[in-house]
Amino acid sequence: MKLTLKIWRQSGPNDAGRAETYHLDNVSEDSSFLEMLDTLNEQLNAEGVEPVAFDSDCREGICGQCGVVINGQPHGPEVTTTCQLHMRSFSDGETITIEPWRADAFPVIKDLVVDRSAFDRIIASGGFISANTGSAPDAHAAPVQKSKADRAFEAAACIGCGACVAACPNASAMLFMGAKVTHLGELPQGQPERWSRVLKMVSEHDAEGFGGCTNIGACSAACPKEIPLDVISTLNKDRRRAGSRA
Repeated sequence: MKLTLKIWRQSGPNDAGRAETYHLDNVSEDSSFLEMLDTLNEQLNAEGVEPVAFDSDCREGICGQCGVVINGQPHGPEVTTTCQLHMRSFSDGETITIEPWRADAFPVIKDLVVDRSAFDRIIASGGFISANTGSAPDAHAAPVQKSKADRAFEAAACIGCGACVAACPNASAMLFMGAKVTHLGELPQGQPERWSRVLKMVSEHDAEGFGGCTNIGACSAACPKEIPLDVISTLNKDRRRAGSRA
């Protein structure tokens, strides 16, 4: 495959940034999108040009570190993470535009790398449970209804990649936060902090500069783990109940 790549280059948070065009020949359709970027960087190194900075870690679709906007779509045209997107999803001769996540709460560090530590601060504010130290409890020591266990498992699939924020026209992180609140709220272990959790997480979400949810649904459509949109309803319900208890 021959490809034309239009890639966002930005030397630092205070740089205005610009799009640069590169050309690649002989790209294998079986290579992943990140492997294609590796090939580009090898070419740039050989030419004495600074390589493109991008995030990656496990490259197995688990860690949530990779993530770029490809032709206007977070993670690209398939429902998967960027590292699991393969070049057979594109056509020979195609022009591909690659940009970082765009959100005030995710400032660009360099090129395609953004600072997503706002997610960490939301989790630190309340996305946890209190647990006594000691040995692991016996299996099934705390019975959980099958429907609640399934719902918690579904929400726990969130990897915190930030695609929901990048897809949302309001740059809202409600799907991410809803997944965390739903995951813990469905389990008995999550009940002691349930009401304080949602209040603290919503407060931190707003303080970080994320926008509000207007029920567009772009977040769920872009989610590589297919987190359902109704976790936001669960979040809003818990927020209302927590407010009435305050």
